[in-house]
Amino acid sequence: MATKAWIAKQKRKPKFSTRKYNRCKISGRRRAYMRKFGLSRIQFRELASWGEIPGVIKASW
Repeated sequence: MATKAWIAKQKRKPKFSTRKYNRCKISGRRRAYMRKFGLSRIQFRELASWGEIPGVIKASW
C-alpha cells in the first residue's frame, strides 16, 4: 500500500516542525501510530497475536 509519493514527501524537511508525522513501518498508516513500536495499532495487534513482538502477550481472563 505504500506509494512513492508519500515516501518522498516524508523524506523532505517540513517547513514547520509541527508538520512532521510518523508512519507505520509496515502499512504506512499515519493514524493510530504507536511510537514505542513504530507500528499502527492494526499491525501491532496482528504481530502481537502471532507472538512476533517480544515481551507482548495477549491479556485474557
